[in-house]
Amino acid sequence: MDLRLPRPRLRPLARHGRRRLLAAAAAVAVLAGVGTWTAVASDDGPAVHRSDRVIDTGGAGGGGARIDTSYFTAGDTGTKRPAVLVGHGFGGSKADVREQAEDLAREGYAVLTWSARGFGRSTGKIGLNDPKGEVADVSRLIDWLAKRPEVRLDKKGDPRVGITGASYGGAAALLAAGYDERVDAIAPQVTYWNLADALFPDGVFKKLWAGIFVNTGGGCDQFEKRLCAMYDRVAESGKPDAEARDLLAGRSPSAVGDRIKVPTYIAQGQTDSLFTLGQADAMAKAIRAHRAPVSVDWIAGGHDGGDSEQGRVQRRVGAWFDRYLKDDKAADTGPAFRVTRTGGIDSTDGAATLRGASGDHYPGLASGPREVALGGREQTFDNPAGASPPAISALPGLGGGGLSRLTSLGVGVSLDFPGQYAKFDSQTLGKDLRITGTPTVRVHLKSSSEDAVLFAKVYDVGPDGRQQVLPAQLVAPIRVEGTKKGKDVELTLPAVDHEVQKGHRLRLALASTDLGYASPAEPATYTASLKSGLTVPTAPGVETAAAPLPSWVWWLPASGAAIAVLLLIAGRRRTTAPAPAPALAEVPLRITDLSKRYARSTDRYAVRDLSFTVEKGQVLGLLGPNGAGKTTTLRMLMGLIRPDAGEIRVFGQAIRPGAPVLSRVGAFVEGAGFLPHLSGRENLELYWQATGRPAEDAHLEEALEIAGLGDALARAVRTYSQGMRQRLAIAQAMLGLPDLLILDEPTNGLDPPQIREMREVMIRYARGGRTVIVSSHLLAEVEQSCTHLVVMDRGRLVQAGPVAEIVGSGDTLLVGLAQDVPDPLVDKVAALPGVASAVRADGGLLVRLDGTDGASAARLLPELVRLEVPVESMGPHRRLEDAFLTLIGGGTA
Repeated sequence: MDLRLPRPRLRPLARHGRRRLLAAAAAVAVLAGVGTWTAVASDDGPAVHRSDRVIDTGGAGGGGARIDTSYFTAGDTGTKRPAVLVGHGFGGSKADVREQAEDLAREGYAVLTWSARGFGRSTGKIGLNDPKGEVADVSRLIDWLAKRPEVRLDKKGDPRVGITGASYGGAAALLAAGYDERVDAIAPQVTYWNLADALFPDGVFKKLWAGIFVNTGGGCDQFEKRLCAMYDRVAESGKPDAEARDLLAGRSPSAVGDRIKVPTYIAQGQTDSLFTLGQADAMAKAIRAHRAPVSVDWIAGGHDGGDSEQGRVQRRVGAWFDRYLKDDKAADTGPAFRVTRTGGIDSTDGAATLRGASGDHYPGLASGPREVALGGREQTFDNPAGASPPAISALPGLGGGGLSRLTSLGVGVSLDFPGQYAKFDSQTLGKDLRITGTPTVRVHLKSSSEDAVLFAKVYDVGPDGRQQVLPAQLVAPIRVEGTKKGKDVELTLPAVDHEVQKGHRLRLALASTDLGYASPAEPATYTASLKSGLTVPTAPGVETAAAPLPSWVWWLPASGAAIAVLLLIAGRRRTTAPAPAPALAEVPLRITDLSKRYARSTDRYAVRDLSFTVEKGQVLGLLGPNGAGKTTTLRMLMGLIRPDAGEIRVFGQAIRPGAPVLSRVGAFVEGAGFLPHLSGRENLELYWQATGRPAEDAHLEEALEIAGLGDALARAVRTYSQGMRQRLAIAQAMLGLPDLLILDEPTNGLDPPQIREMREVMIRYARGGRTVIVSSHLLAEVEQSCTHLVVMDRGRLVQAGPVAEIVGSGDTLLVGLAQDVPDPLVDKVAALPGVASAVRADGGLLVRLDGTDGASAARLLPELVRLEVPVESMGPHRRLEDAFLTLIGGGTA
């Protein structure tokens, strides 16, 4: 789920204060819009220089737009370098890819990020990568890069440029390569080749994902009118028409596939019911047909969740660009094909470990076919009226990631309803079978209606016959016309990489419904029988890398090596999850010496040596400027990423990915997805069902009473205001009444009355003895709703304690001035003994004392008089914003 941070907001400053603050922190100036500049400090390389500007693409077709961009360089700007454009995912903005851009800049690239039309601060309607809109915008950005003196040119107006991005940004990279001959290399990730095939596979409407698209974009009105009308039409009928397919296909990379002839690194997700591996297969085949270098990487995660392998993928992107943009022939671009596989269970946290398998060529989806015989008589099953209740496979936007992760550990969570599916089983397998690609089978179908809509899937069934796993939670929707008289049909199942163990069986299931898709509302009866066995691809040329022993083992003599192996085994046995701390069993959160390094860095930290404790009943505000480490801290707290050092304990239990104690934690992050056509109550009930926990444990009514949604719960979510959506998202986080509730920017986008309502929600929740942690940039709101604060800056703790102590601390003084003073005099005040910082504020100076012996207002006043500072008044300040600015030295929240 996206953890984007909104741009900061600061109250207006006095004229002289505004000048001083903008000079001290250039990052604030991005609020002014165009052409601002700042430097990003780095401990492990040259400083990265960033300039923010709005580029007007008015010359482009589709009316043009004002595109918000950031430009990153590092090192000597007199050195010519290739350029890289980095696109963001759907619903995001340029802020999401800032860290990757900084890393690429340190590697010697000029990097430009941008917010696509309708996202971030860019104007225009969302066009789903319209060639006359978003794609034309990319060409205008390349025009801009061609004019930069530090960018390497192949010829006038033609910069050496690559494009990378995930999902929406990945498709933009492919489309730009098809429409603009100046693009030299691309690295698209988890994206689509044909959007019509992705959302209307085999003529079946992928209704859940389509609804999430519209919801994430801010509602239908934020899209181009043609797209909005198309969505309304298809959502109402439940069946895509030719016009809808043509509209999406025309905005897809496949429309210009014959023009994409540049080196392409493709990373596609295995746990992805939105953009499947089949999309990457079509992509790879089309581009390879032009003899362009192509590398295909099946990663563990995807749009349904799982491990995105971000660090590894970004390293491969960097190597790909080194080879094809910098012409570095020594760059290791990796194998032609790689797939991530589960390599067992990590004993420290119970999570699946990952291991790579690779081949020297891309095998496609049908390599090494093997037929597995299936058995079963002809079977009849029903499509119920209204296609309800539906079978459940993935739950995109709600629970798919968790479901996909469970299948990698051999746990089945799918649901088929009796009488609504047919099944055909194989015999017990006599040896392990690795499926890598798309299984196929031939069946005979007959329907009481003219058309049949079915959902085909292959289960891995355990020895007891009861436990069944649906690999990656994927199904293949199939629309078959002319089945009233019966018809033989070749079915292509979802592409997966899955090992079926000896003693297990394969099961082909044909279901009449699936929650993620639109099925005919009219009741029908289907009959299915087998016409062939199940053909499964095995990709024999793909080999899994062994887990090697450390190199030092092989440096020893044979006898020493044996001892080393024993030591290694013993060491692994000792690597167990930390024991519970009984003394902390009633403490909601204790963070001790927590550190997390940036990707590809050994000494550059996002969070460093962070320690603080949160007690029951507290509403704790987590504050800090952009880049302070707030989001990284929250992600570690929620078990989404692992710290490099230190530990997090929730109620005495150490946090690891999947730790059981996380069931006592509820979290809300910006951008929660809801199904727009379901009511608020239905969305919450569906979410709770996906957790697999008993319905009575949801405490639904209590959570709803705290959230205060009232009668709106019965209405479709598409009718909700932004404030109501936020409260529904927080109600979702409160399901089960978790003892620790984490809220990331809960008031973002709300108006003042809605912010007040959200404040009351948080306070009501904590009154029951529960604990709330809220990250927010609205300082005045934090001051009114929080009882305690943790202030971070540059990854470190600056101050922690009750709000009253921090706001009213005697260590920070407001010095009223009779008249303005020059900047050199302010600097002299900051340099006085016992003074930690001095910054301008409305009506005077905020002076923070350093806490050393003798540092006090009584001793400061004579020093100010000696410096001829026109002091009019002096006393402790009483506003959180002033305290925050002095603590971080004038940065932005």
